[in-house]
Amino acid sequence: MIRHYVLATMLVAIATVASAQGRVAGVVRDEAGQPIKGATLTFQNADASPNAFTSTTDDKGRFSVIGLRSGEWSVVVQAPGFDPQMGGLNVRQSTPAALAFTMKHAPAPPPSALGAIASKDIQSELRAADQLYNAEQWDQAIAAYKALLARAPALTVIALQIGNAYRNKKDWENALASYNDLLKIDPNSDKAKIGVALTNMEKGDLDAARTTLVRAAESPTAGKEVFYNLGEVEFAKGAVDEAMKWYQRASSEDPSWGKPLLKLGLCSLNKGDKDSAAKLMERVLSVDPTSVEAVQAKNALDQMKKS
Repeated sequence: MIRHYVLATMLVAIATVASAQGRVAGVVRDEAGQPIKGATLTFQNADASPNAFTSTTDDKGRFSVIGLRSGEWSVVVQAPGFDPQMGGLNVRQSTPAALAFTMKHAPAPPPSALGAIASKDIQSELRAADQLYNAEQWDQAIAAYKALLARAPALTVIALQIGNAYRNKKDWENALASYNDLLKIDPNSDKAKIGVALTNMEKGDLDAARTTLVRAAESPTAGKEVFYNLGEVEFAKGAVDEAMKWYQRASSEDPSWGKPLLKLGLCSLNKGDKDSAAKLMERVLSVDPTSVEAVQAKNALDQMKKS
């Protein structure tokens, strides 16, 4: 993971958890109790196989990991702008475990890391660039991001946004170059690998997209987004059964995530299995009721009732 600040770790008390099939789930919040989206949790146990698992929190701060074997696991929780946390878990195979982490905001990066730009100036310029991006003014957004990156090279995650902007304007060559620049600095960045795959998929090279994500999925730290997007590639190739396997794996990583469940339901519907499709749509409504996917699932259920 790219670090934009000096790591100041906080020890989390070692917990003993009982976990059905090695499942650990929970939530990550800040000091005010607000959920933290995009926090990364890394679980490691040198004596286990596989010996590492990674999960990323959703917009409600939730995470889920399945497959941890019994034993002592270390856990590191990281999120941009927060002090990382380190601790340990004693996992036992019994009942599902629920954990809660509270992260403290990190102090502003030192001037040596950000050049001469004050933290408030960085935030202001980044907000301005994001506004251009959200307004789909791709060229202006790219210019703003590049200007900020040139003045604050430590903020290399901006390369991801630059790549996304190029991809949105269908400039495949520069999109791939931006994602690959990020991968040179952070070879384990799932977001950059997904960016490479989506760029290849959108330009019509499904084989290249699949190759990128299959390699990413082989990593012991691969997250749910890799599995979900691999399902998307397989679905685009017409390999519905293979796509369903990856959607299921993404769902297993985070059972409360509606996106892969919705896609599993749509795949079942395409195969003519309305009973399975209906059950999957109902699961979306149950586990992720406030999501966009829940709206789509309800619409699909209404259509099935009419047909």
